[in-house]
Amino acid sequence: MKRKFKFTLAYQILVGLVLGIIVGAVFFGNPSVEKYLQPIGTMFINMIKMIVVPIIVSTLILGVAGTGNIKQLGKLGGKTLIYFELVTTFAIIVGLFAANIFQPGEGIDMSSLAKGDIDQYVQTTEEVQKEDHGILDIIVGIVPDNIVEAMAAGEMLPIIFFSVLFGLGIAAIGEKGKPVLAFFQGTADAMFWVTNLIMKFAPFGVFALIGVTVSKFGLESLLPLGKLMILVYATMIFFIIVVLGGIAKLVGINIFHLLKVLKDELLLAYSTSSSETVLPKVMEKMEKFGSPKDIVSFVVPTGYSFNLDGSTLYQAIAAIFIAQMYGIDLSISQQITLVLVLMVTSKGIAGVPGVSFVVLLATLGTVGIPLEGLAFIAGIDRLLDMARTVVNVVGNALATIVMAKWEGRFDQQKEKEYYLSLEERV
Repeated sequence: MKRKFKFTLAYQILVGLVLGIIVGAVFFGNPSVEKYLQPIGTMFINMIKMIVVPIIVSTLILGVAGTGNIKQLGKLGGKTLIYFELVTTFAIIVGLFAANIFQPGEGIDMSSLAKGDIDQYVQTTEEVQKEDHGILDIIVGIVPDNIVEAMAAGEMLPIIFFSVLFGLGIAAIGEKGKPVLAFFQGTADAMFWVTNLIMKFAPFGVFALIGVTVSKFGLESLLPLGKLMILVYATMIFFIIVVLGGIAKLVGINIFHLLKVLKDELLLAYSTSSSETVLPKVMEKMEKFGSPKDIVSFVVPTGYSFNLDGSTLYQAIAAIFIAQMYGIDLSISQQITLVLVLMVTSKGIAGVPGVSFVVLLATLGTVGIPLEGLAFIAGIDRLLDMARTVVNVVGNALATIVMAKWEGRFDQQKEKEYYLSLEERV
């Protein structure tokens, strides 16, 4: 019996992606493309941003109140941060190895490259550096002085801190807390319904965002940077299959099963260059895949600030690429300095717009690499951002499984049932 073809969300997003590329290529250099399509893309991104905070707050409060154990949560927090630090450090090292072995910046004629405008990133970097994001500042910043303000700004760590305390408070007051818990359960259910509704708009959002991106690119400016693009994409694929795949195997999960579960979300994250667009669906799917609600609602949002595997991997390659382009030979000690600075800087300013560029601007000067070099890769940054977003999403999804297994609370039966249900839908 033949399986009936279903025009699923993944196929719809793929069609939007292809049509966006065609429209962008046909109307290359035409400002009307940005004028008419950008508002559609912006509306879609805004709709996602609109639901992220209510989902994180409601699911985290429900998860924590259900556990009600401050000691268990403290242990989970400690383990999560250790895991994030290890994986992101490994990502930086993989990036440095790739750049040193394949040398993408060797022999590039800088006069053939178009310079992009990086003024906005320079301004953001100056603001960030004025704020002095040391380790103590990051810790102090976790505690919000005004939770409404933190929610309005979408600051993940203060929101998580407040939600954890509030959830513990509900658990502590017992029966009196049940109406409050029912309210947040209703909020979470309603917000996931809203998420599914917004996802119907995703193909249009993808079409618009890709159309605008392609219409701005010129093939001539991309060709000299082709080696860098190929290396970044190849290293990202290597990192997902070999490094994250190895971690998945260690905890008894097939990485390809996880990629199949997240295929819609990965396609959407790739098309929009935004991991925020898939945060609600990733949380929903990881819970269905066997991770407990409290672990999912703590690990995924925290990962958005501390576990940017794709971004740190890219930053390491980009830093060495710019050094090679200028003919600067970095010693082993300078590269170790680069690793240490990237480890701290990438955590300190998580959540800042254009974070990868800002981190690089704040880092390159410490090892004597000219900051102007970033202007040469600004033109293809969006295309590279698409790849690093996918790695960030896979890394955070896998982290929930690793933490659930580490805590001995992963539901293997749920995982099998959910994966089989996906197989039947194909």
